[in-house]
Amino acid sequence: MAIINSLSMDPKNGFCSETKIFHSLRPSIAFPPETTSVTSYVFSLLESHAPPPDTTALIDTASRHRILYPDLTLRIKTLAYSLKTKYKLSKYDVAFLLSQNSVHVPVLYLSLFSLGVVVSPSNPSCTIPEILRQIHLSKPVIAFATHDTAHKIPQLKYGTVLLDSPEFESLSATDSLDYYDDEERVRVSVSLSDPAAILYSSGTTGMVKGALLTQRNLVAAVAGGHAVRAARSRPAVVLCTVPYFHSYGFTCCLRSLGMGESLVCMGKFDFGRVLKAVEEFRVSHVVLAPPVVLKMARDGGTMDGYDLSSIEVVASGGAHLTLSVIRKFKERLPKVNLAQGYGLTETTARIFGTVGPKECQVVGATGKLLSNCQAKIVDPESGIPQPPSTPGELWVRGPFIMKGYVGDEEATAAILDSDGWLRTGDLCYIDDEGFLFFVDRIKEMIKYNGYQIAPAELEHLLQSHPDIVDAAVVPFPDEQAGQIPIAFVVRNRWSIIDESQIQDFIAQQVAPYKRIRQVTFVDSLPKNAPGKVLRKELIKLAHSKATSKL
Repeated sequence: MAIINSLSMDPKNGFCSETKIFHSLRPSIAFPPETTSVTSYVFSLLESHAPPPDTTALIDTASRHRILYPDLTLRIKTLAYSLKTKYKLSKYDVAFLLSQNSVHVPVLYLSLFSLGVVVSPSNPSCTIPEILRQIHLSKPVIAFATHDTAHKIPQLKYGTVLLDSPEFESLSATDSLDYYDDEERVRVSVSLSDPAAILYSSGTTGMVKGALLTQRNLVAAVAGGHAVRAARSRPAVVLCTVPYFHSYGFTCCLRSLGMGESLVCMGKFDFGRVLKAVEEFRVSHVVLAPPVVLKMARDGGTMDGYDLSSIEVVASGGAHLTLSVIRKFKERLPKVNLAQGYGLTETTARIFGTVGPKECQVVGATGKLLSNCQAKIVDPESGIPQPPSTPGELWVRGPFIMKGYVGDEEATAAILDSDGWLRTGDLCYIDDEGFLFFVDRIKEMIKYNGYQIAPAELEHLLQSHPDIVDAAVVPFPDEQAGQIPIAFVVRNRWSIIDESQIQDFIAQQVAPYKRIRQVTFVDSLPKNAPGKVLRKELIKLAHSKATSKL
């Protein structure tokens, strides 16, 4: 990368007036030697920044079983030994995972990484055809599942290991195997440039794709968190409710263990169990998907009776939070810092994030650029980089960026250019202080008579209405205008608000071309695991309703 003249770079936002590139102002990451796996890097952090020996590494909310840090490292090494010797797993083999969150999953991840095995986790709720598509992409030789999910997986070379079985427990049992006798025999040389994981993109913009992440990508995710960690008297207690198969939860559990925090593991999500876990384990940091933040903001009564005083930070990522939700959340929990992050599966999850109480006060921002990264805001039409506070497509570059899509050079070339810039497809701007603000997906912009309408803007206004619980806006074909904005609305149970009242409410606040032309009331909006609205499903529903009226 080119050397930047410090005089041409704004110290407030990292923007270089010569190159039109934003540079991270976070502390730089000092990468370990090339011959390092993310597992050995985590171990090195736990040695150099050792948590107190009585610190719990993993807590199971159901059984209340705890694993301390000294036992964690031994379990990881023992499991790696067992998998290498019993199943003959080799470097570059792929392991498919199909499981809810549990204490077993982070241990398995780190064991496999140490062997150079590529980890490929999937959503347990996926159908068999969806799983077959993912297996076709990743080509695993072994699978790890549970009794509830194993039937979805076809026969693989080394079969399927059940995580909730005595067999798996014995593989990591530190009292039944002394791996040290043969440690050198099973040692694998792993490099930062080696593949580490295949994570599946949401598929909302086409067929599902497998994003190939390297050991360097994962080391960067852990190191980026370590670079901005705040000093604490005791390690943080983190409840990550986001699935570990999703890039957000995947990197969260690795980063938490690398920082010596206590990671509270919960299986199937239940809001009441989340509140109970916060109270029982004195959770300081809760990692949530946006729909749960919305529930906490709107339905504060469900939190009555629980002691939530230990919560310092609620982290939200995976989808955008509207201003109205943020403000309602702050009214409900004024002492809690609401931290947002922006990222993609292709950027190893978070690449912008809010750090510390001061940044959390910037309402609507999704944080600042992470360590060692660069960004550009590019005009979608002209391709010209834009200055601060001007919207355009967000491009990012740095050690967090994936290697590419597995087996799909065409899709890789469409998103990654030869200079390493990843085109996010998101319309954003970076303000004068270096904060990122999300506007909308470029492909989801509605074009009405040549004007562009951002669905997110209308959704924010709709969700600010006291009678509306949730809302989504999608385009609908119109012979005269090209496209018109139509809304799907979830009303409060007691509300009798009708279509015309909603249309009037929006018309009073926007230019005429942005007015909503049609409202459909639904019980809920279709969303994926991280909370993104499945707009394609709503567009299909709109078309089916129109067809049925013909």
